Amino acid sequence: MVLTWEQRFADINAMRARFAAVVDDLVTEDERVAAVFADITWDKLPESARSHPRFVNVGIREQLMIDVAGGLAMAGLRPIAHTFASFLVERPFEQIKIGLNHQDVGAVLVSAGASYDLAVDGRTHESPADVALLSTLPDWTISVPGHADEAEAMLRAAAGRSDLEYIRLSTDTNAKAYWNGEDGFTVLRRGREGTVVAVGPLADPVLAATAGMDLTVLYAPRVRPFDRETLRRTLSSPDVALVEPYLTGTSAAEVDAALEDIPHRLLSIGVPAKELRRYGTPQEHAAAYGLDVRGLRSRLTRFF
Repeated sequence: MVLTWEQRFADINAMRARFAAVVDDLVTEDERVAAVFADITWDKLPESARSHPRFVNVGIREQLMIDVAGGLAMAGLRPIAHTFASFLVERPFEQIKIGLNHQDVGAVLVSAGASYDLAVDGRTHESPADVALLSTLPDWTISVPGHADEAEAMLRAAAGRSDLEYIRLSTDTNAKAYWNGEDGFTVLRRGREGTVVAVGPLADPVLAATAGMDLTVLYAPRVRPFDRETLRRTLSSPDVALVEPYLTGTSAAEVDAALEDIPHRLLSIGVPAKELRRYGTPQEHAAAYGLDVRGLRSRLTRFF
């Protein structure tokens, strides 16, 4: 019997499960693709993948994982490296800067855990600053899918290119995929009194929070490069709220640059820099940060 990806990876969340299934397919189908793991998700792969010569598990050595990915890229392969966000971006940041950017090679980094999906495991497993950190380096395409279907499409497309790409997976998902496959933002709703840019899995909470409000809602599954053109083209009022599932204000400069010739107001909503010393569920953290429907409704109503 041939199992579906849902059956094969039923014990992990939807985006991470889809990644495990798709990376297995990509390495099997394309001799140019290699996958590098640092233990995380390795035990979820089928035995056929774990014994494949282009699947590499370096153990809990994240800096080595990035350097191995860089070496594979220099040898002409397309490496996909994966672990939790805090271990993929924050811990080996110097290796990303030197082993990938400085060497001028491409790779696909795919994280799991997002900002606080793994908060029950403590601060070491939280990573609200990952997108902000990578944004300090040039030439990165940064995608924040809001649904497993989007994550799969982004991964398959990235595997066929040769650039630097970061795909940020999360436990939270929207009820359906909104991404249309384009590089830019998707218009989910049009209004006259302002614009809300909702990043990745925050699209559904933003839509619910702005119900009945006369606002444009833009969906941003890709934040680097930032779609300044769509923001300007759909702007009805120079009041913009940026709602991101990571460090508050990560893309604030991008909004300001897009509207540099237009006097505007900007509200940045996201995960505060100050650590929340409570190790709860993702839903509890979202509520504490005001990123649930109730919190968003309150902030957006006051602003607009």
